[in-house]
Amino acid sequence: MSNKHVMHILEEVKNGCLSIEDAFLKLKQSPFEDMGFVKIDHHRELRQGTSEVIYGEGKTARQIVEIASAMVKHGQKTIIITRLSSESAEYIGQYHTMYYNESGRIGVIGIFPKANGKGKIVIATGGTSDIPVAEEAAVTAEALGNQVTKLYDVGVAGIHRLFSHMDEIMSANVIIAIAGMEGALASVIGGIADCPVIAVPTSIGYGASFHGLAALLSMLNSCASGISVVNIDNGFGAGYLASMINHR
Repeated sequence: MSNKHVMHILEEVKNGCLSIEDAFLKLKQSPFEDMGFVKIDHHRELRQGTSEVIYGEGKTARQIVEIASAMVKHGQKTIIITRLSSESAEYIGQYHTMYYNESGRIGVIGIFPKANGKGKIVIATGGTSDIPVAEEAAVTAEALGNQVTKLYDVGVAGIHRLFSHMDEIMSANVIIAIAGMEGALASVIGGIADCPVIAVPTSIGYGASFHGLAALLSMLNSCASGISVVNIDNGFGAGYLASMINHR
């Protein structure tokens, strides 16, 4: 949508020809910016409350720079880039000031907003090997304005480690449970927590784990209520969903 079109809508509101509600609807339905290799949805935040996120895998570093530059030009203050290689991050850093989390392969251009969610998001992992997925979830949640508490390596192989954090678990507004192998952590947390639990299966495990499929099926078949499940290794999806819940 051009500035001229926006001004026309505002003039219609000013003259009483268009209601504020109808004007807001028109702005929400605004078109995208077509850059040839990408069509950037600059009005996603207006429609959904969160700006568009850049998925880095499969894109060249130059493409990411051009997309991010267009977003900055249109006033986006926080830009999340997921599945970002360290090589691409180094290149992007020549053009934009960016925080990069190498473990989670996620970058944030711009500011981390002040936490304004209703409570805190607790992120728990079964083992240390699950931390990369957890870091992707944590950075996503923090970049979307949430307070995050991390409980790493609290899996069922030594369940007393989890129970030593009952205060954090019971005071959470949302919990993200991340585990590979058989994925039992989500069921255990779901059985003791009084808030929504987002389960994330990871591709960590020996052969019969089938690169996360075993954990995925375990989490989908959990007998604990209040558990939702995202895709294998999808830390971003879990962090995003947790943020939506935490801001309701």
